[in-house]
Amino acid sequence: MNKKTNYMSLINDFCKKADELREKNYYKEAISDYLNALMLKRDNADSYYGLGICYKHLENYSKAIYYLEKSTEINKYNYNAYFELGVCNLLKGIPCGAIKNFIKAIQLNPDNPEAILQLGISHELCEEYDMALMIYQKLIENSPEYIKAYEHKSSLLMKMGKYKEASLILNQIIKMNPQYYKAYAGIGICFDKLGRKTDAQRYYRKFLLQNPDSSQTNFVKTRMQKLKELKPLSKSLSLV
Repeated sequence: MNKKTNYMSLINDFCKKADELREKNYYKEAISDYLNALMLKRDNADSYYGLGICYKHLENYSKAIYYLEKSTEINKYNYNAYFELGVCNLLKGIPCGAIKNFIKAIQLNPDNPEAILQLGISHELCEEYDMALMIYQKLIENSPEYIKAYEHKSSLLMKMGKYKEASLILNQIIKMNPQYYKAYAGIGICFDKLGRKTDAQRYYRKFLLQNPDSSQTNFVKTRMQKLKELKPLSKSLSLV
């Protein structure tokens, strides 16, 4: 075995050990071995990627972004690196900076719905609601069984006060998965906001039957009680 082979074998050993430590959530220990690999080979894209992921889990998003960007400079075809860059930008509170990375990830892997969803979320957080809605709808059309797209679209519609449209999207979720209890609560809230008291109560009850121990249970029970206490509008007296 020549010197070059020994050299490359040592780099691979450091990377392999670091990957194993990272997969076991030993992020600080993994960082040490990734750095050892980089001392031997400065253009090791996989080590930069591994460092970025470790710092992401340690919630040091600035360093995570730095190392992930170094990885993409060396290897411009790593979908995961661009995707994680986008995620780290979101976690750091700079959604508009995440957009370009999710676009690059989608270009590399157009069939993966997760990057498309995150692109929609990024536009939503940048308050570009029309663009976000368009992305969610396109994702629904391309991946009709991907429930997260329906969930995010309905949530944004509710945020925009479009409760009727949101309830229709939530109904599509229930058709796909009748056990998706969050959709029942969402429809109940939509009808509640639309002043349809009876319909709201009906869906709130369905929600409680599906998941009586949800984090939303107290809100739903409190809201149902208030709806019961509301007196019906008095009818106008006839003058005939």
